[in-house]
Amino acid sequence: MPELLFKEEVYSIVGAMFEVYKTLGTGYLEAVYQEALAVEFTQRGIPFEREHQLSIFYKDVKLQKRYCPDFVCFGQIILELKVLPKMTKIEVAQLINYLKITKMKLGLLANFGSSPQLEWNRYVL
Repeated sequence: MPELLFKEEVYSIVGAMFEVYKTLGTGYLEAVYQEALAVEFTQRGIPFEREHQLSIFYKDVKLQKRYCPDFVCFGQIILELKVLPKMTKIEVAQLINYLKITKMKLGLLANFGSSPQLEWNRYVL
């Protein structure tokens, strides 16, 4: 079986997400989880960038609209946060588009609105 892509990095990110979920639980806005996760990443020494603006091109023309994933961690992993009762194909498509735009290989989608536990998935292009 092949080795998981960015195994140790994902382990660190997911550990931070579980700590935030364990501490806050459900019921907050996405922005609260995003801010708390930034604190947790800093405390754990996880390199990250918040809401990095991504340019979108159509036929080699740069569009004015930009996408902003919640986090880019370790310079190579996109992390998108949600607060929903259940994730759908729409949220997955959003993350896949971020991966396509950046040409990054790995994305994580985390849902802090699910109960009784944090819902998360990894996606590889």
